[in-house]
Amino acid sequence: MGDPSTTIPRRFTRIPQAYRGERIGLFGGSFNPPHEGHLHVAEQALRRLQLDRVWWLVTPGNPLKDTGILAPLAERLAACEELARDRRMVVSALELGLTTRFTADTLHHITMRHPGTDFVWVMGADNLGQFHRWDRWRAIANLLPIAVVDRPGSTMALHNAPAAEALARFRIDEDDSSLLASKSPPAWTFLHGPRNALSSTALRAGDAS
Repeated sequence: MGDPSTTIPRRFTRIPQAYRGERIGLFGGSFNPPHEGHLHVAEQALRRLQLDRVWWLVTPGNPLKDTGILAPLAERLAACEELARDRRMVVSALELGLTTRFTADTLHHITMRHPGTDFVWVMGADNLGQFHRWDRWRAIANLLPIAVVDRPGSTMALHNAPAAEALARFRIDEDDSSLLASKSPPAWTFLHGPRNALSSTALRAGDAS
């Protein structure tokens, strides 16, 4: 297999433009494949956090997942762009350009590059359950606010996820979620609401059957 950095268009590997005063959601994942559940999370973040844009950070490989089942990065990027057609959504593989492996390092680079921008880390509730296993997860929580969007089967993560328990005193009510982007971290909220049951695992299983 060739070096992916030589086959991915440069527009994906550059850090997207961000402006002082903007409110931008950072939505990371393997997106293997991207689906309507991912789009639901991004749309909820845009609307309820009153963001200007959401960057889909498509990772070349997730340290907590089997990289052997990953589709080629170029395919996942193209599929994300096909799904996320709202002009306020930007698909990126900036980790490839930064050569970072862990989310903590990636977010450090992004926030250092754009000190006047209000960034929010966005994730589905299914990821909240394993957030405590991420490399330097507490550093992530101390770097920027976090929005967790409800996902089917993961609502209870709000109450029993180790990271949720550790950060409980920093959670703001979802009725105030529009203020999250301007909050000093650690700060986070859990967004309840309509849930989309699609998952990448189920889609891959369907393709294999």
